[in-house]
Amino acid sequence: MGIEYLHTMVRVKDLEKSKAFYELLGLQERRRIESEKGRFTLVYLCPPGQDDGRADVELTYNWDGDDGLPSDSRHFGHLAYRVDDIYAMCQKLMDAGVVINRPPRDGHMAFVRSPDNISVELLQKGDSLPEQEPWASMENTGHW
Repeated sequence: MGIEYLHTMVRVKDLEKSKAFYELLGLQERRRIESEKGRFTLVYLCPPGQDDGRADVELTYNWDGDDGLPSDSRHFGHLAYRVDDIYAMCQKLMDAGVVINRPPRDGHMAFVRSPDNISVELLQKGDSLPEQEPWASMENTGHW
């Protein structure tokens, strides 16, 4: 019996705000399901060129809110994405108002959080980039 990765699902409070965050990372909407009966919307996003569904993030938006869900329903580790230039990605996110919780001081790894407090790990493709400012001396902010 085998196993196959399908997607990571995260609940979102504001679908458009959360979708805009993941689009800043470079993901694009691949599929959308609207359920009038279930009163929810599912939006599947993926990196360009990975639209076979194997790298999806499923944003789940409940039209009537999440107040009836258990308080720990949002807990999970993190999403991880490899990026071509970690410094450029972090600058783009910072310019858009995203807090860089764990800056890429080592030229290799950074963490940010989505509008729904989902931890997102960014990893430099290939070898670490040479250390550079302002990242090298930037302190952590909040939790990641």
